[in-house]
Amino acid sequence: MREVIVTADDFGLSEAVNEGVERAHRDGILNTASLMVAGPAASDAVRRARTMPGLRVGLHVVVVEGRAALPGACPVLVDETGWFPGDPLRVSLHYAASGRARRQLRAEIAAQFRAFRGTGLPLDHVNAHKHLHLHPIVARIIIDVGAEFGLQAMRIPSEPPEILRACGDTPGRAADLLYRWTRVLRAQATRAGLRVNDHVFGIAWSGHMVSDRIVTLAAHLPVGLTEIYFHPAAGRDSRIDRFMPDYEHEAELAALTDPAVRAALVRASAVPATFT
Repeated sequence: MREVIVTADDFGLSEAVNEGVERAHRDGILNTASLMVAGPAASDAVRRARTMPGLRVGLHVVVVEGRAALPGACPVLVDETGWFPGDPLRVSLHYAASGRARRQLRAEIAAQFRAFRGTGLPLDHVNAHKHLHLHPIVARIIIDVGAEFGLQAMRIPSEPPEILRACGDTPGRAADLLYRWTRVLRAQATRAGLRVNDHVFGIAWSGHMVSDRIVTLAAHLPVGLTEIYFHPAAGRDSRIDRFMPDYEHEAELAALTDPAVRAALVRASAVPATFT
């Protein structure tokens, strides 16, 4: 069986993103979103989510390139404005090297789970901005803290290079190494009893998940539970321009509402699914 979860990341980043998520759900195939609880437009995202009972919402943990939920509790992790640095390698090394950083990281992740619970929305899943939960320390903290909040599912960013090649892409050695590294996260999550996806798509084509690519992908969709994630938005704004200047947010929204994409998934016998 081929099961497909269709997700939007960065819910709560801006009102343009939130509108894109809402339109993609109401008019398209989107059934899941990942919420930045400390995002500048998080309250608007929650308000919209409450009007869409069919939209599953999970926590998009932000510990790189984003606003902290509890900046006062993690001063060694954020700048004077309460934002995490944007360099994943620098952040990852800091978390690995400093016990103080890890203690503050745990407090911040707990604050993000607590903020999500405060929304009143059921917690569908967890993942992390820029897939930083691939860091074993970050993953362990998310899993440990998440257990206190009823966490049941986690994204594994395991994008099969052979499927990308079948779609005409040319992933390099880095993609193969990343795919193998996801086994560590999968082992951590499955030991904790979390539901996980078998495959994911949206890494190699991040910001460029346009209709033609999804139609092609549908023809090569692997057996199992696949998550396809997008970054839709109804238009551009200053936050999108700052963090993702080359992303095709509006084209991704168009793909999510494109009848040709829906038809391609039907031809592939892809069954709509959710994490929980």
